[in-house]
Amino acid sequence: MDLRISTLAERPELQGKLWEMLDLWPEFMRHDPIGWANIGRIVAELPEYVLVATDAGGAVVARGFSVPFRLRAEGRGELPATGWDQVLLWAFSDRRHGRVPDTVSAIEIAVAPGVQGRGVSARMLAAMRDNARRMGFGEVVAPVRPSGKHLEVGAPMREYAFRTREDGLPHDPWLRVHVRAGGVVEAVAPASMTIAHSVERWREWTGLPFDTDGPVEVEGALAPVRCEASSGYAVYVEPNVWVRHRL
Repeated sequence: MDLRISTLAERPELQGKLWEMLDLWPEFMRHDPIGWANIGRIVAELPEYVLVATDAGGAVVARGFSVPFRLRAEGRGELPATGWDQVLLWAFSDRRHGRVPDTVSAIEIAVAPGVQGRGVSARMLAAMRDNARRMGFGEVVAPVRPSGKHLEVGAPMREYAFRTREDGLPHDPWLRVHVRAGGVVEAVAPASMTIAHSVERWREWTGLPFDTDGPVEVEGALAPVRCEASSGYAVYVEPNVWVRHRL
């Protein structure tokens, strides 16, 4: 597929089209409060860490967000159990306090529905690695959302993340792309993203009743949503998988 992959800093005129691109994220995934508060800041403040892919006709068909942060700051050092949410908080805290970043974290690679299955995600990952290397970084880390885990909601992520095929590559397709690119599956982030809201809002997002206390399986979720109907709220805690890419 004929693609042109650029940073948003190089092509700022694509900012509007970036947001207009269709994706397949479940509705509830758009309501993580940390993501909601910070994704727009990546585009506005860190355009050199935003990748945009356009096809031969100039349409945006993929996007990639990443952030620089200081992993080896005092009190850190290890990839956090609170994964995706935590690196976003660290990145903008470091920016505010003037800490020099030593690591880039992937935040999102999204591919438009019409071009999925054509190797675009692998090319975006390669471009993200190249972009970090060009800016002088020695590694990229990624709190990966395994693409097949929603088909096995009840499987423990600690088992699923390290499951392999006969050829030694990961069982999960998206983890497999990362490993083929040079990444190493390192750890599970058991509480990578937390989305808590009223049962009324969860009903709007999912079309499910959310009227009984206990776990609820929601389409697109990687783990059951915990419903506390008697108290009027439900909480989704998403596990991700840390993959480390040495550059």
